[in-house]
Amino acid sequence: MQNNKLSGFLKVFLPFSILLFVTQYLLLNFIFESELFYPVWAVYLFHFFATFIIYSILIWVHHNFQDKTGFAFMGLSLLKMLAAIVFLLPLILSEVSSVFLNILAFFIPYFLFLIFETLYVVKLINLK
Repeated sequence: MQNNKLSGFLKVFLPFSILLFVTQYLLLNFIFESELFYPVWAVYLFHFFATFIIYSILIWVHHNFQDKTGFAFMGLSLLKMLAAIVFLLPLILSEVSSVFLNILAFFIPYFLFLIFETLYVVKLINLK
């Protein structure tokens, strides 16, 4: 049962991630022609693995402690926010001139991945 939920998630999550990555990569490299502190692939690796790990843990929590899935999601989301700050700390402490563009290049996908994650967690919680 857990593997079915995870494989169903990955069937949609992988194309979603690739589409977002390609879109941002093309926009930044060919339209805005901007050089960022972090390469686009590094940002997307962070988002992909953070979301995948969180959803995997939530499937386990839902299977073992069904009534605690929402609380686990809130706690894991807090940890993801802290991980994002740690990930961005070198950028924040650096002397990069376009900090705002770099922050946007990180947080736009962050919130898109969070929305995607939230939709799947709501579906998971609403399973009977």
